[in-house]
Amino acid sequence: MAQMLRVAVFVAFAAICLLVIWRWQINGWGSFVWLSSAILMTVIRAPYAEQNKSNTISGQYAVSTERVLLALVAIGGTVLPLAHLTTGAFAFANYPLPKWAPLIGIALQAPGFWLFWRSHADLGRNWSVTTELREDHSLTTTGVYSRIRHPMYSAIWLIFTSYPFLIHNWIAGLAALLTFGLMYFIRVPIEEGMMRDQFGEAYTAYCARTGRLLPKLKSKVQ
Repeated sequence: MAQMLRVAVFVAFAAICLLVIWRWQINGWGSFVWLSSAILMTVIRAPYAEQNKSNTISGQYAVSTERVLLALVAIGGTVLPLAHLTTGAFAFANYPLPKWAPLIGIALQAPGFWLFWRSHADLGRNWSVTTELREDHSLTTTGVYSRIRHPMYSAIWLIFTSYPFLIHNWIAGLAALLTFGLMYFIRVPIEEGMMRDQFGEAYTAYCARTGRLLPKLKSKVQ
């Protein structure tokens, strides 16, 4: 049964990809870039999701809220764009951009995907898709985390900001940014509160020397 389900998912995924490719002249070549980025996010994240299935979870925070927020991001970042790119469901909300506009999206995605990959690699076993602590959870302060507390969110902001340049539609292009923005502003205080509860002064000191999304500027010596 599990094997049949995997085959069905793969066939459905392949059919969706082919439909997006088939409609590229309608949607513009930015649709290729969007589809590639959606696949790349999954490819980067999948090994860490599989590896961390064996983690023993010692604490979870705001479970119900997280489920709603993650579902909204999935809808805004994947479902709505795919609905438009495969059927033209939101064609009434299209807007014109120059043919070279997707190049701006690529320029945003290049650092975004490097940071997305590096964030997962630096977190390792400490990464999870939800706000939770594992047994022997450690405070990651090396790599990209030495300067930024939430580099993965920085990466996703960059990637999702590229979508309006790839999908020229007020609904399908902007939904990812809006839903992720909602999740970010609700989830970050919960996540940082969890880390303070777990690591106390060590996390407070870490916050003092890092920025949330960008490296903190060093103050000038008076």
